[in-house]
Amino acid sequence: MATDLMALRADLQSRDIDVLRLIYPDVLGLTRSKDLLVSQLDKGAHNGPAFCQGVWVTTTRGGVLDANNIASDGLQDLVSKLDPNTITEMPWEPGVAFAIADAFNPDGSVNLMSPRSVLKQIIAEYNALGLQPVVGPELEFYIAKRTKKGGFKRAHEKTGMVYTTGVQTDPDGHFLTLLRTLDQMDIGVFAGNAEFSPSQYEINLYHSEALDAADRTFKFKTAIKDVVATLGQHATFLGKPWSDEGGSGFHLHFSVTDMAGKNLMHDGGEGLSEVAKRMIAGVTANAHALAAFTNPTINAYKRLGPDTLAPYRANWGFDNRSTMLRVPPERGSGTRLEVRIGDGAANPYLLIAGILAAALDGIKRELECPPPAEGMAYDNESAEVLPMSLTAALDALEANKNLSQYVSQELINVFLVLKRDEVERYEAEVTEPTRDVTDWEIAEYFEAY
Repeated sequence: MATDLMALRADLQSRDIDVLRLIYPDVLGLTRSKDLLVSQLDKGAHNGPAFCQGVWVTTTRGGVLDANNIASDGLQDLVSKLDPNTITEMPWEPGVAFAIADAFNPDGSVNLMSPRSVLKQIIAEYNALGLQPVVGPELEFYIAKRTKKGGFKRAHEKTGMVYTTGVQTDPDGHFLTLLRTLDQMDIGVFAGNAEFSPSQYEINLYHSEALDAADRTFKFKTAIKDVVATLGQHATFLGKPWSDEGGSGFHLHFSVTDMAGKNLMHDGGEGLSEVAKRMIAGVTANAHALAAFTNPTINAYKRLGPDTLAPYRANWGFDNRSTMLRVPPERGSGTRLEVRIGDGAANPYLLIAGILAAALDGIKRELECPPPAEGMAYDNESAEVLPMSLTAALDALEANKNLSQYVSQELINVFLVLKRDEVERYEAEVTEPTRDVTDWEIAEYFEAY
């Protein structure tokens, strides 16, 4: 249904909003945008606005590659259409509001290089089975200061402050300002605290239907980086920004309900339902390919490994934080799965799409659930070790024929080209393998993510 732009303009003006910031995620998860004057909204958004398709193949360093013949066909247009249900005021920029856009081709067809479009199609596959995917994201991030030499350092160095709040762990008051600002956006933020490492934080988001949760996470990450920048510091979701401290994860809790909202993950008692077991089977069976979407940078694999409190094997367990997939102890309407492999730098649309696609593969192929791991599962050789490099994950994604049934091949093509280019550029500069975080990674990822 077409948006009534005249009515939307009047509504926005009545709320003193004079600029609508149209945003959408590229394949890397970076926020692309255009500011539209609300006074001219009926003209500026009538047929778009249009963007160059080259945005899908632009690297964090500004290089433009080619995939799906985007460059060789002359860098054609993509047409954006704002989703009025996503309009959210930006308290740190009075008079400005976010609106998320969908991407279409000039002929009106859905652009399947758009991560949001791909996620919507996967959700439609669930709905066709009478299922509604529900997800709850958990993200960690650091707040950093810029050094005189142009690099970054942590905003403070106080250790042992995990699960704390207040001046000792937030000496500049920026985290508290951030939490209050996010609350004004009404995007489901409800709590926050310091995480394990100095200057590392977590802010909690409520769960919801998968597309809404992805949209809120996208706005959440965009807002955090913007708000902290206005405070003169820098927020980064990069998975492993420091060699000497822990990494930042992006855990995803997810479940399915029927179309009336009834949780379908339990068997009526303390056990899991058949659909939940098949979802577990799908995620673990496709774990190696899935890692490319959940851990999409070279840096991400320096966070993973044995005895790191991050996943190491394609396994699952009941309330076991040493596994890739944990089943939290709540039952009834709270029964859910938690995929713990995700990296803070992951594109929320692709992370959610990939996990849902893997689980859907398990449902549709009626895969048998492997037995749960018990105890510290790093040495349990009954499950394969996850990819320990971006190259290994990309190879697994390229070889996997299950996820590509749901995640469009067009998007996968772009993703592989972008990420293979990252690997090539990294290896040209960093010639010896290292677990330390390199200057190349900081330049490539720190500000982008």
